[in-house]
Amino acid sequence: QVQVVESGGGSVQAGGSLRLSCTAPGFVSNNCGIAWYRQADGKQREWVYSIMYDDRTRYANSVKGRFTISKDRVKDTVYLQMNSLKPEDTAIYRCQVYGGGYCHSDWGQGTQVVVSS
Repeated sequence: QVQVVESGGGSVQAGGSLRLSCTAPGFVSNNCGIAWYRQADGKQREWVYSIMYDDRTRYANSVKGRFTISKDRVKDTVYLQMNSLKPEDTAIYRCQVYGGGYCHSDWGQGTQVVVSS
């Protein structure tokens, strides 16, 4: 299965921006999708955004108009651009490969995002 590595988290003030990265070797050539999830302390994991093998995207209503997703096919990396961050975006963000066959992964360590008011 694919090993994913997330990075790019940090601490920002409300209204700030961060760009998270998810590197998953082979996911492009194997026509996989990548999904981002987040989990805040004491809360259930929440799906945030997905990009499919054909570049179609889906997102949660909570991030509409603020987050975008993109893919670097050369680097096998997906980026989650997060703008207009809110304190409620504070969470550990993790990505996962999906799509069947080669396209699955365990959870990575994630990357912490902290948004202060």
